[in-house]
Amino acid sequence: MRLLGIAAGVAAALGCIGLVPIQTASRDEIFEIPKGTWARRMSGDKVEILPDHIRLTLGLRDILVLRNHDDVPQIFGPTLMMPGQSFRLPFERASEYQFACTAHASGQMTIVVEPNPATPWARIAWRVRDMLHPPRWLSR
Repeated sequence: MRLLGIAAGVAAALGCIGLVPIQTASRDEIFEIPKGTWARRMSGDKVEILPDHIRLTLGLRDILVLRNHDDVPQIFGPTLMMPGQSFRLPFERASEYQFACTAHASGQMTIVVEPNPATPWARIAWRVRDMLHPPRWLSR
């Protein structure tokens, strides 16, 4: 009987999680290039400040924000970011994008833009992934 109650509670929780629309505090996914990154790389340090892949979700977190706090310009795609500048790149289509990126050790970065989670199961999966890997701006 107790097991049946627990199962009903879990089913009700999953139903709520899947049916309630997802709302986020910000659509921005923020990444910062710290001061001294270029100097550390030139000295042989294989510092990784940006991930190889960044995942965004249409309508939820679909704006990539890069902030250059380094002392030298950085290139992201066709954009030159001077020291102290920020770059905002909104995405409007789900797809996988490749960009040249001087702030990344490999010189490249992949942005994966996923569709808005429209079904209950997709919302549950999105929420679980978000709990396991919260946006970087929340950890500041």
